[in-house]
Amino acid sequence: MRLLLLLSSALLATSHYFPSTPSHSDWNPARATYYAASDPIDAVGGACGYGDLVKNGYGKATAALSTVLFEKGQICGACFEIRCVEDLRWCIPGTSIIVTATNFCAPNFGFDADAGGKCNPPNSHFVLPIEAFEKIAIWKASNMPVQYRRIRCRKEGGVRFTIGGGGVFISVMISNVAGAGDLSAVKIKGSRTGWLPMGRNWGQNWHINADLKNQPLSFEITSSDGVTLPSYSVTPKNWEFGQSFEGKQFDS
Repeated sequence: MRLLLLLSSALLATSHYFPSTPSHSDWNPARATYYAASDPIDAVGGACGYGDLVKNGYGKATAALSTVLFEKGQICGACFEIRCVEDLRWCIPGTSIIVTATNFCAPNFGFDADAGGKCNPPNSHFVLPIEAFEKIAIWKASNMPVQYRRIRCRKEGGVRFTIGGGGVFISVMISNVAGAGDLSAVKIKGSRTGWLPMGRNWGQNWHINADLKNQPLSFEITSSDGVTLPSYSVTPKNWEFGQSFEGKQFDS
């Protein structure tokens, strides 16, 4: 399949409101803060390993999650709707944002959870780009009470597979996943092999030690809700490390 041309324009979070449907979970309480454009929180793609979030299509519609939400990285790629609540001084009424989990907000055990340790257990906390935060609240609000719910992800185009590593070590970063958004299992297949299970390296980076050069690669991914999606011959025979390719996509 064709080599991807990665997106180069920022996709800003926009205001949304969705009525309750079976594709949405219940609203839950949390808090949210923001980081400014000069903060290097996403400089290396964050704890999920997505790389440059703008070039890879996530833009500013992203969030770093606290320990209790991050699930040791398995949640990477999941989508959340967030709305500001309880504070009429700072909230922008009738708005919400949709963000993708792309990073981890590490705990600071030098502070209590209710006195500076905003991402410490048991806190549910989101750290947002200021561009996203200002869609739902005035920036002066700083640490705001919010409500969030898990929703299904809607993505343009197919699932993206970016191949890294070298020699027989193959690392695949999987991004732009619709539906549940996060993955629980990945398999890879060459034209001369059967399906080979990959291990999670971190976030949505998966790895395997196998000699798969000079053969087209297929992928079978399973989302956290148990849906399995095979994409056959995603790469050509002469694929190279560092290239990205597009496969099939889950239903939104």
